[in-house]
Amino acid sequence: MATVTQTLRMVFRSQAGNNVTIALDNPRDNLTAAEIEAVMDLVIARNVFSSAGGDLVAKQDIRVIDTTTNDLYDPPA
Repeated sequence: MATVTQTLRMVFRSQAGNNVTIALDNPRDNLTAAEIEAVMDLVIARNVFSSAGGDLVAKQDIRVIDTTTNDLYDPPA
């Protein structure tokens, strides 16, 4: 049986220039790029997260990734 899942990946740039990814499972279907960008701007403005490379300072990328998993075998009980 195949199952499909989605993951929202928001990528930020840190003070040191590194990419920092925050991933959220099962985003709502009608989520818009503008809504995500607004949340990312809020995360940066309020300094919600810090990383090994320092504070998050810029938006780098936004992706919604669809994953299909096909379970081909289950061992007998």
